[in-house]
Amino acid sequence: MRRGIAATALVAALALAATACGGDKNDGGEDGKKAGGELSGTVTWWDTSNDAEKATFEKIAKAFTAKHPKVTVKYVNVPYGDAQNKAKNAFSSGADAPDVIRADVGWVADFASLGYLDKVPAEAAKKVDSEFLPQAAASGKFEGTTYAVPQVIDTMGLFYNKKILKDAGVEAPTSLEELKKAAATIKSKTGKTGLYLRGDDSYWFLPLIYGEGGDLVDAKNKTVTVDSPAGVKAFKAARDLVTSGAALTNATDGWNNMQTAFKSGKVAMMINGPWAVADAYAGDEFKDKANLGIAAVPAGSAGQGAPQGGHDLAVYAGSKNRDAAHAFVEYMTSQEVQVQSAKELSLLPTRTAAYEQPDVKGNEMVQFFKPAVDKAVERAWIPENGSLFAPLQVQYTKAVTGAASPEDAAKAAGAEFRKILKGWK
Repeated sequence: MRRGIAATALVAALALAATACGGDKNDGGEDGKKAGGELSGTVTWWDTSNDAEKATFEKIAKAFTAKHPKVTVKYVNVPYGDAQNKAKNAFSSGADAPDVIRADVGWVADFASLGYLDKVPAEAAKKVDSEFLPQAAASGKFEGTTYAVPQVIDTMGLFYNKKILKDAGVEAPTSLEELKKAAATIKSKTGKTGLYLRGDDSYWFLPLIYGEGGDLVDAKNKTVTVDSPAGVKAFKAARDLVTSGAALTNATDGWNNMQTAFKSGKVAMMINGPWAVADAYAGDEFKDKANLGIAAVPAGSAGQGAPQGGHDLAVYAGSKNRDAAHAFVEYMTSQEVQVQSAKELSLLPTRTAAYEQPDVKGNEMVQFFKPAVDKAVERAWIPENGSLFAPLQVQYTKAVTGAASPEDAAKAAGAEFRKILKGWK
């Protein structure tokens, strides 16, 4: 979600050169439109969805050929953690670059600032502004221009095992203090641990800093705020969940450890998003899907907050088949496809009207997360957005595991942020 230092001016120049070389080949022949206007050729899509989602997205993507029989969709699943840097390398060289990339919302401004992305066609951009959730539409813009179309939107919530909480006689906690109390009761009555707190990915730090009234940066005033008093409180809150015994954590392979612990009933709760619903249902504890409960992320001392996340689809500026690539993006972000992904994967649509469709209105998980998305905290849509998470991850892991004090972790994170954000206070 948040990887990679911003590329150099040389890399940007290479990208622009690749665009100039590749952008004018939509004139017929093997790729692009035939003389009669029919789309043809190959569209390579790099999809970053997880193991529980990728088979569904590959099926949906390849169904594009039913609408455009002369187009071949080449589906490539790229592991999320590698995707940002892998895409930047491919875009900068022009070699083996995808026509379409599924980009985390935090990557779009970075890619666009380097000249890697083709502008969304004017008519399609107007539809994004009028037919999509405003906060989703905002994630695909850079300096007022639309470069990506929102595919899914998400935020985080508290997943809980209803049976374990019932056996312990506790309700889903609404604050971190309630969570610690509930965890102690769960331990004494069931032997289970209350929460798995992911310690190897700093995205899981965001609900904590928002809950203390802080943020990573103040983009409007070009100020780093991760090391503010609220930031220090957030690092303390993360460490306290572990030292109090309320939470398990791990500094490596956090996703698999977290999912396994929750699906097997080793822990009663975890903080996660809609992307984890399908995988949670695959666990022994949730063969009865009704046993999975979701509540708002527990509040900190200043209130409740969770980040706005999601993924957008963007076309490479150097694509040799831009017409077909933009048509593919339009198809993959259509209401029909968004309803299908909501039905099959419990992912949240970005189109406003999709929420009125029966398969979306009838999905309990989507209906929970939609109000949470409406209240989610928008991140700073700046090119350096993704670059902040790597140094933050180092300090978050140190704070959670006790390798550094919360104060030192916050100070070190702030220092690294100011190296990336030149001239910021």
